[in-house]
Amino acid sequence: MLAAFSGGNLEAIEKKVRDSFGKQLFMKTIGAELTLVSPGTTAIRIPFSAQLTQQNGFVHAGVITSILDSACGYAALSVAPEGAEVLSVEFKVNLLAPAVGDFFIARASVKRAGKKITVCAADALAGKGREERLVATMLATIMNMSPEST
Repeated sequence: MLAAFSGGNLEAIEKKVRDSFGKQLFMKTIGAELTLVSPGTTAIRIPFSAQLTQQNGFVHAGVITSILDSACGYAALSVAPEGAEVLSVEFKVNLLAPAVGDFFIARASVKRAGKKITVCAADALAGKGREERLVATMLATIMNMSPEST
């Protein structure tokens, strides 16, 4: 659990994150599922789909980056002040291996949550059966913002 998490209603936090995720049509398009929500931590999973591959048959880096970005954003939202929305303002991705597998999962955690800015890290893993292999990693900066400015 995130050390900076000061309590609150865990069910309300999970509902806020899941409700927001449900509005992301792009995540629906790629078949993404939010598989974990806890204060400061999230995971997003997608199944392999040939529709998401690049010319060599690997899942496209843009898809992997998207689930990493969303996992970081939702980890940040899970600890954001009440009523706040979040927006990615910067991220760095290292693509470490071709994205080959039956499924892909991005696991994100908050490194530091501030009043305006939250820093998160995430790893993307390719899974086959029970085995997972690291294919990418991200460091992201997420901004808290009022709903009126969206």
